[in-house]
Amino acid sequence: MKRLIAGAALAAAVFIPLIGQTPLAQTWNTWKDYGGGADGMQYSGLRQIDRVNVNQLEQAWFYPVPGTSARFGYNPIVVDGVMYVLGRNDAIVALDAATGKEIWSHATDGRPTDRGINYWQSKDGSDRRLVFSANSYLQEINIKTGVTIPSFGNDGKVNLREGLGRDPKTIPQIQSGTPGHIFENLIILGSATSEAYGSPPGDVRAYDVLTGKLAWSFHTIPQPGEFGYETWPKDAWKYIGGVNTWGEMSIDLKRGIGYFPLGSPTYDYYGGERPGANLFGDCLLALDLRTGKRLWHFQTVHHDLWDYDPTTGPKLLTVKHNGKDTDIVAQPTKSGFLFVFDRVTGVPLWPIEERPVPKSEAPGEQSWPTQPFPTKPPAFARQKFSLADINPYVEDSEKARFREILKNARYEGMFTPPNDKQDTIQLPADDGGANWGNAAADPTTGIVYIRSADSPELKLKLTKRLPLRVPAGTPAQQGRAIYTQLCQGCHGPDRNGVMSPKDIGLAKFRNIVTNGEGEMPAFTDLSPQHFDALAAFISNPEAAGPARAGQAGGGGMERLPPPPGVTRYFGTYENRILSNTGLPIISPPWTTLSAIDLNDGTIRWQVPLGVAPGLAAKGIKDTGAPKVTLASNRNGPVVTAGGLVFIGTWSDRTVRAFDKVSGKVVWEKELPANPEGLAAVYEVGGREYVVFCAAARPPESAPGEGFAWKAGLAEAQGYYVFALPKK
Repeated sequence: MKRLIAGAALAAAVFIPLIGQTPLAQTWNTWKDYGGGADGMQYSGLRQIDRVNVNQLEQAWFYPVPGTSARFGYNPIVVDGVMYVLGRNDAIVALDAATGKEIWSHATDGRPTDRGINYWQSKDGSDRRLVFSANSYLQEINIKTGVTIPSFGNDGKVNLREGLGRDPKTIPQIQSGTPGHIFENLIILGSATSEAYGSPPGDVRAYDVLTGKLAWSFHTIPQPGEFGYETWPKDAWKYIGGVNTWGEMSIDLKRGIGYFPLGSPTYDYYGGERPGANLFGDCLLALDLRTGKRLWHFQTVHHDLWDYDPTTGPKLLTVKHNGKDTDIVAQPTKSGFLFVFDRVTGVPLWPIEERPVPKSEAPGEQSWPTQPFPTKPPAFARQKFSLADINPYVEDSEKARFREILKNARYEGMFTPPNDKQDTIQLPADDGGANWGNAAADPTTGIVYIRSADSPELKLKLTKRLPLRVPAGTPAQQGRAIYTQLCQGCHGPDRNGVMSPKDIGLAKFRNIVTNGEGEMPAFTDLSPQHFDALAAFISNPEAAGPARAGQAGGGGMERLPPPPGVTRYFGTYENRILSNTGLPIISPPWTTLSAIDLNDGTIRWQVPLGVAPGLAAKGIKDTGAPKVTLASNRNGPVVTAGGLVFIGTWSDRTVRAFDKVSGKVVWEKELPANPEGLAAVYEVGGREYVVFCAAARPPESAPGEGFAWKAGLAEAQGYYVFALPKK
């Protein structure tokens, strides 16, 4: 069993040619791939903008994308002076990268991959394509014209719902918001499976770029005869889902190895129907990309009950270890740990210890008795919380309320399991620590830069599924009851991240609710009457009047019936752990940027990242940005050869550049919209540019705005491009 759980050091070297790779084997001077390259480094070798002149940056151009999408963290790519972005009405748009002038626009059927796009070209450059997914169909368009390539797949499309061992008609959404990567003539894809009971498995798949045919598929929930099958119940592969790379992946192009952080199994907070370690859930998985064969893996959380899936892209570096150059892969996690391995063998650079953790008391649950703790580097996020850590910047009444929450909740550290008798505290939370895009790496120094969030959550006690309860009343009142039972557990009472039918249209709202989007599950069993009521409430919450007591409940998430004899439990979190001004329960800093040297496993520096606008107005600026919505935790750093780390912060609408050596802020600029995702760094005509994507919601749909965050204007949503003044 130990071999199955750790599984790290199989004889990978037998299968992989040991091709040398030095930090300076490439220049990283283009941005033709999501995050700057398939290696996931989020690094640019450009150095025109540096620590000395960065304070001269000025806005070169702006491309507007009006709208109110709560998710707008697109990372553009730039090929031969043309930038490719997500534009109005979910179109894919080509822009002149020096001026922002539109060249062509390709309309899509359904929302395309919303964090980036893939670029492929033939060896002679005569065939060049953009590869993306929309409405869970893999598609390609000609890069010069934006016209669909009909020879790809079936009349230009490949149905990603097929081939997962489930009826495709039962899978409303499977594409990930993250674009995957190109390797040779293959497009390598992860997926977003939703987090409901009965979700499909998150198999890693590779498709031929020219034909669209499936080249290989790796079963992330092992089937009979496959490695790891014994870590699950006998037929788990038929009904368990998740275990998916919904975030990022990284590729060692010279060795042909892909590194995949795999998510937690469904259901996230209760594992009564999946006893065992649950490989390959919460694993860093190394695959031979030409065959899809497993080379090695390491499980960062056994039998996950906290949604602690690793999702940040693994970082591929060469460091000095015990006096020798060593190729490594470093995996940041939501738990605040950074796991570091030899890239070829999977052997940890520093010891990783299995330590006892609290036992679950939930009915039918068999929690794993130990979890892995790396001895180096130190954790980059806080993992402990006590009464002494309560936020000093909230009113006394709020402090008293926070103390009551802590007094009545179970909390025994970061691996406190949910139960059915009382609420529990989770720190780091399931969207704390490092999330998608939250790390960059410098190949010349071996240093990783990680954006991390400390945002404790209150996990409500587990409950059995309750039927949807809709009281008599107006449509808006009924809609509020439906929202409370089905949606509030993730979006909170303030509807954080919810897109209103008034802003996006009823048809698009219906598509999101019934088909799901990204990590959001689909609610296919809502009656037309209940859907209309939900839409009425979201469109005009005030029409529902004041909330009444006793409206909380749990409809739960379920796509398939449970196995015989299994009782399912549901758990959610809520933001009662925020103050009435939107500040977290915990003392600052709430967001940090850390520089971690992987040559010796030490933290070189750690500084607060961003501010809380209301506190900053009082002169309190060392707090870091507070978590307000899921989007506010999803900004990523980009490091450059010019000695800079660029990153935006959602809550204060500000983009910054840090000195990568000292951690000092050397440039900052407030935008009229909220920065999301990653910056992109590129060069056109000898001029270096930095582009940030920024989202916005109008104030009327942002009830928490004012103290903890600033809402951007709808017309300010788009791409902000900066450069040094022209000489």
